[in-house]
Amino acid sequence: MSATGTRTGHVVVIGAGIAGLAAAHRLLEGGTRVTVLEAAGRVGGKLLPGEIAGVRVDLGAESMLARRPEAVTLARAVGLADRLQPPATATASLWTRGALRPMPKGHVMGVPGTAAALSGVLSDEGLARVERDAALPRTEVGEDVAVGEYVAARLGREVVDRLVEPLLGGVYAGDAYRISLRSAVPQLFRAARTHRSLTEAVRDIQAKAAAAPQTGPVFTGVEGGVGALPLAVADAVRARGGEILTGTPATGLRREAGGGWRITAGDRVLPADAVIVAVPAPAAAGLLRAESPEAAAELAAVEYASMALVTLAYRRAGLDLPAGSGFLVPPVDGHTIKASTFASQKWGWIAEQDPEVVVLRTSVGRHGETAVLQRDDAGLVEVSRHDLREATGLDAEPLETRVTRWTDGLPQYPVGHHARVARIRDHVAKLPGLAVCGAQYDGVGIPACIASAHAAVDQLAGDLTGVRELTAHPVQSLHGGAGE
Repeated sequence: MSATGTRTGHVVVIGAGIAGLAAAHRLLEGGTRVTVLEAAGRVGGKLLPGEIAGVRVDLGAESMLARRPEAVTLARAVGLADRLQPPATATASLWTRGALRPMPKGHVMGVPGTAAALSGVLSDEGLARVERDAALPRTEVGEDVAVGEYVAARLGREVVDRLVEPLLGGVYAGDAYRISLRSAVPQLFRAARTHRSLTEAVRDIQAKAAAAPQTGPVFTGVEGGVGALPLAVADAVRARGGEILTGTPATGLRREAGGGWRITAGDRVLPADAVIVAVPAPAAAGLLRAESPEAAAELAAVEYASMALVTLAYRRAGLDLPAGSGFLVPPVDGHTIKASTFASQKWGWIAEQDPEVVVLRTSVGRHGETAVLQRDDAGLVEVSRHDLREATGLDAEPLETRVTRWTDGLPQYPVGHHARVARIRDHVAKLPGLAVCGAQYDGVGIPACIASAHAAVDQLAGDLTGVRELTAHPVQSLHGGAGE
């Protein structure tokens, strides 16, 4: 059944991040009654609006891929069409070899098609190593391979350490030598399977993109912050009659003998015809352990990286930042921060709020790095200011600083991730009326999370067809009385 077909019944969505909210929104479009449970006191997960020095900003994810339709389509559906804004500048730099250098063009996640644009980023030896790729025998990628391992074998470690690592680190906060090529850069994985050399594969990807140009920006933001998206989706869910219960963690999930599900949330019990589990892997493992210990074991093995965002506001007077949207930092250079965004230069809506205030932010923390994140907030601000001073000369005293910690915030996609996800879904599919979605499956970006939610809803379509209309479904107390 399509997402807009007629459904009956009641679905409980566990988790009110963007995936859970997108699932609820799609269910309601199809006529299904929905209750969303969220452990935190707010909706949105890693999408968090905030404020610094009187200026609205994002304290979590700040942009979304516009070349995929899911996020932009959802934003328009919930009334944000006139607030979608592309970056004012997309020109980024690399802080490497002691200077800010223009990000090379013509690459796929840092993997170049030629050595021509890499002067200054790579050494002469590194450039020569890239040029040898065409003469090397073909390297089989098999079912999967680590991005760093494969690229280093073809082009040398310098390409990985100074280009691929900072770009992948910005997405996954992970280690390029562990991250799956198949899961993290699927376009390049497919091309590598059919081309003799890696640079040839990259050039073929670029040629196909040039032959079918797409209009519009690659990325987009939202005036007021991407954190406005989950709030708008939540409003739309409520407007359609959906219920969202924040501060209500699901603590138990059991299949009823006669069909349907029983969800425990504190002293409440919610009966449901189907359930979508849209929480991070550790929480999902806990919920599924009773009914699908196999899926739970796979989910419990998913690793996460922690990170922190340091947001700083400065007076514009006397400030002289480099042009562009910011810079990435290869870890091989030994600096603490892994990136900095010149938010007021990247987003016009930030600059327009107060022309006398300039907002920057840095990110700190990669998979396996724990010592730096053990510093207190003042310590993270200090190391961020130190690295900003070294990279840009910025030595002014900030007006205000904010530190936002995302502990275990980013799921890791190691080699074999696709197979783990397939096993999880195979186990879950054995239980009618159950589906899963979220960043730990098919991509950590906002559009990928929304696509994951839509797939979960569509999976449930057959389970909900013909289900009896349950108009009462009271939220019951474990003590026997009617709940709120």
